[in-house]
Amino acid sequence: MPAKIYTDKDADLKVLKGKTLAVLGFGSQGHAHALNLKESGAKVIIGLYPKSKSREVAKKHGFEVYDTAEAVRRADVIMVAIPDTKQPSVYKKDIAPNLAAGKTLLFSHGFSIHFKTIVPPKNVNVIMVAPKGPGHIVRRQFTEGKGVPALIAVYQNPGKDAKKVALAWAKGVGGTRGGVIETTFKEETETDLFGEQTVLCGGCSALVQAGFETLVEAGYSPEMAYFECLHELKLIVDLMNESGIAGMRFSISETAKWGDVTVGPKIIDGSVKKRMKAALKDIQSGKFAKDWVSEFQTGYKRYDSLLKKGEQHPIEKTGTRLRSLMPWIKKKNLKGAQASY
Repeated sequence: MPAKIYTDKDADLKVLKGKTLAVLGFGSQGHAHALNLKESGAKVIIGLYPKSKSREVAKKHGFEVYDTAEAVRRADVIMVAIPDTKQPSVYKKDIAPNLAAGKTLLFSHGFSIHFKTIVPPKNVNVIMVAPKGPGHIVRRQFTEGKGVPALIAVYQNPGKDAKKVALAWAKGVGGTRGGVIETTFKEETETDLFGEQTVLCGGCSALVQAGFETLVEAGYSPEMAYFECLHELKLIVDLMNESGIAGMRFSISETAKWGDVTVGPKIIDGSVKKRMKAALKDIQSGKFAKDWVSEFQTGYKRYDSLLKKGEQHPIEKTGTRLRSLMPWIKKKNLKGAQASY
């Protein structure tokens, strides 16, 4: 049975009237939620650690900024918009001691609750509002009068109003403009991690790099390899996004279609799906979460090493040069921009 899709008419911003909303963190998702909610008429404060560089950024946007513990004390609804690995220590030190019956904890990803790195008291609502897009897109779409589709979930509901609060928050950030679907913390967490690892980020990055390497190693120019394996990927994904896989195939040449349906399954074959199932099993069992928390606790050594190795891949140097010749592509240093929050 298809899931119900909630839109603007199903959510009421009045649910948030008279409430103080605290956003803990002012990074990618945090700044988007805070700004969108503020412009939707909600009272929003920001909670940050004392030496955070984001304090001045948030103040410039007109927010009252408090130390994390004080923000939790003052707020009725508290969004935990800090990295998954850092949430447990912040929760123990600043959030848990300042929670009271009737407050609501809100997450944009279910990791900490589902894998129990945070165990909330039974007397607070625990909900999720998860826009299906990065924060800068959530913000941009909102300012353009549009919205990124979102997921909501209710983990516990002692106040009997958790779903209404989640829908109101989703409306405040623009989610109900794009459509909101109700899920569970378990489903959102496990599918989100699976998508990131096997298709959207990990699978796509590895496929692009492997294609680039194959062409260059066969003697073709890096520039041609870049165009064929990375640059044109956006055009294909845009067609999929607009019309599905079948719609994309309708828009490409017969030669491309024939290569798609006959060669594609030889590249992404049953062995890939078998490894995808293994990756999903690691997520479901908690192994991935355990390994990721361990990586954080030991100083991100492997994580930093792998990221640095990726930045040094020849496709990055080729891409930087070619993109500089494309005036129609907006030049963005998202890495630098995100670090400023």
